[in-house]
Formats: sequence, structure tokens, C-alpha cells
Amino acid sequence: MADNQSFFSGMIEKINISQLLERMSSVPVIDVRSPGEYAHARIPGADSLPLFSDEERKMVGTAYKQESREKAIKIGVDYFGGKMRQMIERAEDLIKTSGTRTVIVHCWRGGMRSAGVAWLLDLYGFKVYTVMGGYKAFRRWALDQLLQDHDLAVLGGYTGSGKTEILGHLHALGEQTIDLEDIAHHKGSAFGAIGQPPQPSQEMFENLFALELWKQGRNGRRIWIEDESQRIGHVNIPGAMWTCMRSKPVHFVEVPFEARLDHIMGHYGKLNRGELAAAILRIQKRLGGLETKTALAYLAEGDLRECFRILLTYYDKQYGKSLDQRPQPQQQVRRIPCTVSGSEEAARNILMNLKIAENV
Repeated sequence: MADNQSFFSGMIEKINISQLLERMSSVPVIDVRSPGEYAHARIPGADSLPLFSDEERKMVGTAYKQESREKAIKIGVDYFGGKMRQMIERAEDLIKTSGTRTVIVHCWRGGMRSAGVAWLLDLYGFKVYTVMGGYKAFRRWALDQLLQDHDLAVLGGYTGSGKTEILGHLHALGEQTIDLEDIAHHKGSAFGAIGQPPQPSQEMFENLFALELWKQGRNGRRIWIEDESQRIGHVNIPGAMWTCMRSKPVHFVEVPFEARLDHIMGHYGKLNRGELAAAILRIQKRLGGLETKTALAYLAEGDLRECFRILLTYYDKQYGKSLDQRPQPQQQVRRIPCTVSGSEEAARNILMNLKIAENV
């Protein structure tokens, strides 16, 4: 059924994206697009209640394009009619934990799919809102968020410094934080996918990132974010946001090499040897033939510490180059000595250093 206009009225109310954002933490959001559309990318937190399967959506769309709107609607009603009870019961399941009979319904661009489901749920007794412009409007909003110059504080440090843990300590100390590696389901290096769930699509990564920027930045306070490469596994930080991140001060925690090596051993020492070997081979061109061979030999012998020593040295060099490529590396990089990776001490030292810098 084509999403071109709404044809039901009554008690159903339309809301814009700003109203959606304010309500979605307390009101279930129902995405009635097809399973394939939902799986590719969605409004974060929305539940799937598809009006059509992927194949049914294709059939309706083909009829709309090749025959007529009226023919498409008739086919759509045939599919919809047999699913009404199932959709009501599924919606009831979704609201059990919310404590409300209010729902927000959306489709691709706020047309007939969301109108049809909204009519059904309204008829059954739900309080129903539909989203003007649907997912397409949310997507425009998300892309706009990623174009803005946000107040970011960048947390830097060589591999093994425990930056993710330090972010957690900063959050516990009352700071606003975004964990990009958690959003991307990837730790950022050639080994970053090991033990992680599948990565989101690029579009979904952007949606998640944009929503976190809005949530964390809406009170006007700075947002702490880890210094990342533009590419995190199979997803990329959008260009404008990457430029924004690269222009901000870097609070660089300096942790001794051996302490970082200990940290790496604790995180990667128990991982599958085959996956570790495959990750080493993925960077062999940059690592070099001799170092690759030596690292793999240590891995085969079970000497993980010496294997990781080679890899950590390699990543230190790469990260050092990245620091030097910033617009003003001497002015942007603020170095904070720390003795232990991922410590609360590091978080407190960073905040103390920042306070001193702001008062100078």
C-alpha cells in the first residue's frame, strides 16, 4: 500500500519529530514497515509490527506502479484483513511493560500503512499518534544532527589505555558520554569484531549516533567521546562529524606500555586463537612480513604476551601518526599521565586537568 496520504481521522493525532523524541522514552513506538526495511535501519527503540511481509510489500508496490492506486489498495486490504487480530494482540504485548495504552505508529513516510494500523488500534481502544513524514522524516533529522558542531571532549590514548572503561568512570562522575564502539559493535582495531554481535548497517549506526548526540547534548553540556578512526569495522563516522571530532581538544591519557600490555592480555588473552591469527593476517601488509611471521609464531607457541607486544607497538605507531595529522596537534593534545589502564584515577585526573585548563 503506497505511503502517499492519510485517509483515516478520528482520535488519531499526528506528531512531528520533536514531539516523537520527547515521547518515545515513555510511549511504545511501532514501526509498521516490512521486516526487511526494519532490519536495515529504524528509529532506535522502535518495535516491529509489519503490516506487510517483504514479498507482500513488493506485490502491493508493483500493483501501484504498474496498474493503479485502487488495485494496490485492494491487494493491501486482502493482506491486512487476515492479520488484524494478530496485530492487535502483538500491540497489546508491546504495551505490557510500558503501563500505557498509548502508542506511536509510523511507516516509511507517514502514509497509508501507518494510517491503516493506526485506524485498527484506535478502533480497538488505543490512544494512537502517527508520525508526520514517518521514518523518512526521522532520517532527515538524524542526518542533520550529524552535520552540527557539537560540544565534544575527545578522550585519547594509545591502544590498551582502557579508554572505554575511563568513559564509564567519567559517566559515573556525572559527565555526558557516548560510547561509539558500543554503538558500532566493534572495538576499532583489526581485532575489534572478535566476540562482538553483528555490526549495524551504516544507516542504523548513524541513527543511533544521532539519537545519542541529541540525548546527551540537549542540556547544553559537553559530551565525552573516544578518539576513533573514521572507520570502525564496517561502518564510518560521517564526514562532517569526523571533522568536528578532529577539531576538538584531545585529552590523552598516557599509560605505561607494560600496563597497557597487561590490559590487552586481560581483554584478548582468552579469545579464539584462530580468530586472532586471522586478524593478524588482515593487517600483514601494514605490519610487515617479518613482524607478521613473528607474531603468528608467538601465537602458535602460546606466548600471547610477546605476540601482543608486537601488535601494540604497531598500533602505537599508527595512533601517533593520527595524532600528528590533527589541524593543530601541539595545541589540541593535552597529555595526562596515568599509571593504570582504565582507572577511575585517570578519569579524575582528566577532569582536574580540564578544570585547570579552563581557569587559565
